[in-house]
Amino acid sequence: MGEPRRIVLKMSGEALASAASDETIDAATVERMAKEMARAMDGGGLELAVVVGGGNIWRGRTGESGGMDRATSDAMGMLGTVINALALQDALEQQNQPTRVLTALSMAEVAEPYIRRRAIRHLEKGRIVIFAAGMGNPFFTTDTPAALRAAEIGAELLCKGTHSGVDGVYSADPKLDPTATRYDEISFMEVISRDLRIMDLTAITFCKDNNLPIRVFDLMIPGNIPRALSGERIGTLVR
Repeated sequence: MGEPRRIVLKMSGEALASAASDETIDAATVERMAKEMARAMDGGGLELAVVVGGGNIWRGRTGESGGMDRATSDAMGMLGTVINALALQDALEQQNQPTRVLTALSMAEVAEPYIRRRAIRHLEKGRIVIFAAGMGNPFFTTDTPAALRAAEIGAELLCKGTHSGVDGVYSADPKLDPTATRYDEISFMEVISRDLRIMDLTAITFCKDNNLPIRVFDLMIPGNIPRALSGERIGTLVR
């Protein structure tokens, strides 16, 4: 058997909620995702890290638009990602999948500090690593720390799971333009030049500069997580 594939899965916080519920974190939704991640790990050919957002709890821009200091509002959002990471960790461990939460903000009572070599060691031991609190800095969405962590740990792919019903990169917004077509593969330069907002521009540029391909797929379709993590050609590959 060759070297295991090392992948970072980026998922939004909203993906942990449910449209059919008022809950910020929907237990059934988190359980389904945890089962799919654990199933993807079963074959032994995968090292998986997850970056989860906090938009189901708080968004930095929300506070800023209401007059709050942006740095303070972003700090609240980072704490929201930790809450989501702990929920996902619990669900994964209920599937007997060893998991570690590593956070960019110091909170030793609930999570380990992010240390690059420690993260890699956890991956090598077959544990799913969940990166929380972004980079610990305001003014960044969680897309950028997902790209940064992927580069730091030597991941070969960044999987960007969408939750809005869009299953890849389209020539235009498919919700507004019925003639929009989905790309099976597209270059970073075309994504940037056409302003196809699959991730924030900082993250896209970082991935381009570091030769880190991105697979964009619909996270909410049951079975799509193990499909994307196994290398199946679903959604859109950006490289």
